[in-house]
Amino acid sequence: MNIGELAKSVAATTGTSETDAKKAVVAVFDQIADAAARGEEVAIPGFGKFAVKDRPEREGRNPATGEAITIAASKKVSFTAAKGLKDKL
Repeated sequence: MNIGELAKSVAATTGTSETDAKKAVVAVFDQIADAAARGEEVAIPGFGKFAVKDRPEREGRNPATGEAITIAASKKVSFTAAKGLKDKL
């Protein structure tokens, strides 16, 4: 499912226009991304939790040469599904 299909489904469920539904969907994702950028956790009951986690510096290999390299520390966003979502699966 892409954003257009998601907006169409939201519009049908809520009885709004696809344009308004797409604006709402994009706004929700923007807010989640902004919270993640600030290092905050976003919990949506019945759906799941988005959290920022640190990835430490680690050793790796250059696949082309086999040479050992150091991969810099970084941050990643992780998602943990809530029980309600897991039950639907």
